[in-house]
Amino acid sequence: AKVANYAGVTVERKEGRLLGDSTTPPVTILDLPGAYSLSPQSPDEQIVRDVLFQHCKDVPGPDMVVLVVDASNLERNLYFATQVIELGYPTVIALNMMDVARANGRELDSNRLARELGVPVFPMVASSREGVPELRDHIVSFALNPDAHPIGRALCQLPPDFQAEVEQIARSLPCRMKGSNARLSAAEAVLILTDDRYTPRIDFGEPPDLLGKVRDARQRLEQKAIDWRTAAIEARYACVGAIQKLVVCETLSLSETPSDKLDRILTHKLWGTLFFILVMAVMFQSIFTLARIPTHLLENGIAWIGSGIGHWLSPGDLRSLLVDGVVAGVGAVMVFLPQICLLFLFIALLEDTGYMARAAFLMDRVMGKVGLHGKSFIPLLSSFACAVPGILAARTIEHPKDRLVTILIAPLMSCSARLPVYTLLIAACIPDKQIAGPLRLQGLVMLGLYVLGIVVAMALAWLAKKTLLKSHMPLMILELPPYRRPLISTLLRHMWERASLFVQRAGTVILGINILLWFLATYPRNPHVENSYRTQRQQLTALAAADNSGARQLDEKELQAKLRKLDKEIAGERLRGSFVGRLGRFIEPAIAPLGFDWKIGIGILSSFAARELFVSTMAVVYNVGSGSDSDEDRVGLVQTLREQKRSDGTPLYTTLTGLALLVFYAIALQCAGTAVVIFRETNSIRWALGELLCLGAIAWTLSFLTYQGGRLLGLQ
Repeated sequence: AKVANYAGVTVERKEGRLLGDSTTPPVTILDLPGAYSLSPQSPDEQIVRDVLFQHCKDVPGPDMVVLVVDASNLERNLYFATQVIELGYPTVIALNMMDVARANGRELDSNRLARELGVPVFPMVASSREGVPELRDHIVSFALNPDAHPIGRALCQLPPDFQAEVEQIARSLPCRMKGSNARLSAAEAVLILTDDRYTPRIDFGEPPDLLGKVRDARQRLEQKAIDWRTAAIEARYACVGAIQKLVVCETLSLSETPSDKLDRILTHKLWGTLFFILVMAVMFQSIFTLARIPTHLLENGIAWIGSGIGHWLSPGDLRSLLVDGVVAGVGAVMVFLPQICLLFLFIALLEDTGYMARAAFLMDRVMGKVGLHGKSFIPLLSSFACAVPGILAARTIEHPKDRLVTILIAPLMSCSARLPVYTLLIAACIPDKQIAGPLRLQGLVMLGLYVLGIVVAMALAWLAKKTLLKSHMPLMILELPPYRRPLISTLLRHMWERASLFVQRAGTVILGINILLWFLATYPRNPHVENSYRTQRQQLTALAAADNSGARQLDEKELQAKLRKLDKEIAGERLRGSFVGRLGRFIEPAIAPLGFDWKIGIGILSSFAARELFVSTMAVVYNVGSGSDSDEDRVGLVQTLREQKRSDGTPLYTTLTGLALLVFYAIALQCAGTAVVIFRETNSIRWALGELLCLGAIAWTLSFLTYQGGRLLGLQ
């Protein structure tokens, strides 16, 4: 399978090959976004329409359409299904979630449904793979003999006068490459006639004078007292309602479904909100506590790799590059893979159980108070994994100003890239104290950072809706899917897909930037410093050598201790004189009021490419993973940070400094990918740069207040 974007838009395109043996014909399956109608309300639905009407230049028209229909919500799904069937493509219905329909007291006659629609219908329970082999065999059969598959008939009877106008408009539309040209043109003519926002698409061959013909047709219909906006919709719902009565049998008279009973509690104004808070607290607490053992194992494994390379290679730039640049840099990020996996696992669990939509419903009340639409919740929640898909998910919000506000505050949700930074700084600076029961201070600080991002986001949303982006609050219409029992295999697959992207990023982007950082942190070298280093090393070695009497001024243990101390001193001098050191000292006056030194400044600058680079940058800056076999040089990055001192000898990474740095990372926009997506989604460099500067200024201010306020209160 491969994932990309459709040309010219940011809608994700997923396609793959049908698996099988050597006798299976080559079949490419294109997974289109979900839609309820061919009248698009979002870019996702526009792509569905463009592909089916062969308007996507890089996507050929389909040979066959497989419609996945929710058996527990048949009427709404049949509206779209009948529209697609009437396009004239060979079509098959995958009637999924039959188990949910039965649990709700409904039996569906799939054979009768197939007769009414004129296309094959396969009842399925995809979660248990019931009906999946039959559907697959049918697809293979079609690929081997396409002409044997029936074409669905026209189902919806339009008013005669309306039908006549549709046929006249259809004759003006261009020909298609696949399918029934007359059927496709008639279906598109209906959509054009009923869409009051329609403008001719010249690039698809639609004549410029078509809009005039459409206006004339609407006027003629109005003169005959036919509502051109609703005539086709009413006719289709009448058709769908008649089909549903024929195929659905109510076996149980249920006043409430099992999902309805759960919703009485989980969507309750008080109990539902408390449950939501509990779910979020458990999620963030678990991310920090459950990942400890696998993280420790990864740390040991990476240290072992660095030590092995250090012993195998002789001292020099190559060993330094591999150990200090590659292993230490990439490894410092990879140790946080367990936390990333847990985060994606929890998000997949919320989605697959159906609770995600309930959370959006609950948060609509809260978000409405700051002027946000309830539909903003799902993009914002998705941003906890990554702001990029979260921003793209905002396309489902119909109103442009509501969509723009959501896009601008999405980066304030603490994404998975922040998680390695949070985990590192919390472990290094925050005491691991037990607060109450299973609650520990480190976990609460982690939760507090997520809450901080949410609070700042809500404040900015309220300000934007009161000033630059004023608009009326639209009503929220949200479909609540039935609760489902999640499949472990599905959860693990979703977790692995997202985690593998993190691993790929560590192996490509982060690796490349770490090699560049290693070069900038290693060169240029000062000949005087290098000569002094060699001289001092020779002197120490000479002191450890035996004289004529066999006496030594230094034993082997003392020699190694002094050599390690000398190596650290020289490493500091080299870093100070390197390109990175000069840049860090240049920006130090701007970050000194926050409690940061120039080395932290280097980490902050590197984070603008990707936030998690802070971790690997610190590993390179502090020479963690030098390859020495001693226990002291195997100390992890956390312990290394704890040992850092300021010029006056006081600890650098105190609790107060750690909190100030955490606050900065919770707010600042430090992700080039996010900035690019904001530019693409808003089509404005002004919004992208404004977002970067605004969040940077807020982050600096809050970090300043945290550090200086803490000092005034006597905190350390």
